[in-house]
Amino acid sequence: MVEAKAFVFVIVSVAVFGMVASDPDLLQDLCVADKAAGIKVNGFPCKHEENVTEVDFFFSGLANPGIVNNSMGSAVTKANVKKIPGLNTLGVSLARIDFEPGGLNPPHTHPRATEIVFVLEGELYAGFITTSNKLISKTIKKGDVFVFPKGLVHFQKNNADMPASVIAGFNSQSPGTQSIAATLFTSEPAVPVHVLAKTFQVGTREVENIKIKLVPKV
Repeated sequence: MVEAKAFVFVIVSVAVFGMVASDPDLLQDLCVADKAAGIKVNGFPCKHEENVTEVDFFFSGLANPGIVNNSMGSAVTKANVKKIPGLNTLGVSLARIDFEPGGLNPPHTHPRATEIVFVLEGELYAGFITTSNKLISKTIKKGDVFVFPKGLVHFQKNNADMPASVIAGFNSQSPGTQSIAATLFTSEPAVPVHVLAKTFQVGTREVENIKIKLVPKV
């Protein structure tokens, strides 16, 4: 019952986001993403309307916890335009984030969206950093809501000894995610080691060690 109310709350919140969506406004009733078209026009081109079905507007992937299989102890399940083609041009999307005890959703940004999270279960320490380098953070518990402004670096950490989960809403069909550490240390082509060493005021050996630790596990 509580999870059902949580979904309703987040969906209503995302609908409100949509009224001031950061994505371009739609110019027709719908524009279901034609991902097979092979082109993008600041989004996806529209399917022919006769090929649109209810499946284009449905996704059941947030019903259950995601499988955590990384060193951070968290799993993000996205419900964006890539999973729900009907979101194309609508300016909204969702995600579910599940945390093991001690799990971290590491510092990252969403360049195209503000994020609002609703805590389904557990307790998290959540925060973001302003461009004046001020940390704004709070411990949030089941039923609480917290907002991360568009483009600012933010994170969530489960400091409890039990799992935690949140539902996140975004005012973009495709918010984009840049994890700070992964972006800097695992890019292709790689950021030069001397740039990272000088940036973080460490030696090249330390940079190489971080790179090894951050390589995605197959």
